[in-house]
Amino acid sequence: MAVSISKSKTNGFVQYEKQENIEFKSYFSNGENRLYYGDNLDVLQKLAADENVCGKVNLIYIDPPYSTGGIFQTRNQKDAYSDTLAGNDYLESIQKRLVLLHKLLSKEGSFYIHLDSKMLFHVKIILDEIFGSNNFQGMITRKKCKPKNYTRKTYGNISDYILFYTKTDEPIWHRPYDDWTDEKILKEYPFIEEETGRRYKKVPIHAPGVRNGESGKAWRGMMPPTGKHWQFVPTTLEEMDKRGEIYWSSNGNPRRKVYLENSKGIPVQDIWLEYLDINNQNTKGTGYPTEKNPEMLKRIIEASSNKGDLVLDCFAGSGTTLAVANDLERKWIGIDNSQEAICTILDRFLKGTSSLGDFVEKKPNQNGLFHLLEIPETTDDTIQEPIKDFTLLAENLNDAEIEAKLDSIKDKVETVLSRGHVVIENGECLVEKGSGQFVKRDECVKS
Repeated sequence: MAVSISKSKTNGFVQYEKQENIEFKSYFSNGENRLYYGDNLDVLQKLAADENVCGKVNLIYIDPPYSTGGIFQTRNQKDAYSDTLAGNDYLESIQKRLVLLHKLLSKEGSFYIHLDSKMLFHVKIILDEIFGSNNFQGMITRKKCKPKNYTRKTYGNISDYILFYTKTDEPIWHRPYDDWTDEKILKEYPFIEEETGRRYKKVPIHAPGVRNGESGKAWRGMMPPTGKHWQFVPTTLEEMDKRGEIYWSSNGNPRRKVYLENSKGIPVQDIWLEYLDINNQNTKGTGYPTEKNPEMLKRIIEASSNKGDLVLDCFAGSGTTLAVANDLERKWIGIDNSQEAICTILDRFLKGTSSLGDFVEKKPNQNGLFHLLEIPETTDDTIQEPIKDFTLLAENLNDAEIEAKLDSIKDKVETVLSRGHVVIENGECLVEKGSGQFVKRDECVKS
């Protein structure tokens, strides 16, 4: 499916000539968000020439193949994608895409790439060259699964990694916080102020480093400890003491009171233990292999973008990034060259996710590419609102079979979307037909 690329070396990196013959056909158009079915290298080149996109993407998250040498299947045993590139072939393939992704980012943009340990350090060297090592913001270690009973002579492999880069030193950044638990509150803020009942902790009022200014001078006849300075100038310390914000120990040692009520929460660190893969029977998911936890994507998107910003995922897979970005009122572009991935994404857009137990208990549906475009069966007392505002595009494929399947999308998608959202009431599936009117599911299917 990929278009051949002529290449030349510049500064040790492969640069790519602009391709004029890459065309994409719109199979469904209902909004500015875009879902591309095609080789992501071709799509990224097209986007790099699009003045409405290039330099205007504020967040990119990708979860590319890890060079495992395997072929991954969905829960219903359909091939989703192959991960067979290795060594230099893998690195050159990923490098081509990273160069273009960097170009697409805005100056406030952030880039996250999810990898395991096999190619992590190789890819980081490439990213340091493209983004600049000064724009490397950190590596997140994520616990991906429960402990394993390994037979190999090594430690159990329960983690993978997210490399975080920014385009410049002025990225969009909203520091994430975890909520306080009662246990952590009692441990971190163990004291209660008798006069007010406010909970607080005691922290030093000095900091490392010698200062020659006001913060290095005496306060109440005391100098800062050797090699340190006051965190605040003496006049400010005096005001804090008048407000009762300084705690004096029995031997006259001052410490600052930090109140729980002023805390936004627990600042998130770079080890994430709560976002395991979608891998147990009572978890909602699509059944797509390597599907990531939507709460993890929510954290990343909220931290590194604003409402209305453009988010891009060029290894869209199950569509988690796109669905979460949509829920958080971001614009999005998704790309994948897997037929099964596009199936899964459209299914997710129209029906949401299901308990993974469903994939074990039900027989696989073998009715073709878009058998999924049906009203869902569910017993949940919930409303499932379809994602409607997107355009589906595909390359000129020169494949009559796939062309025919894609040509069938428009009527099927529009039919489902025109039904509105699904409401479960008293165990019956009701579907909106317009103007707030609902009919039973079997009536809607007949219509």
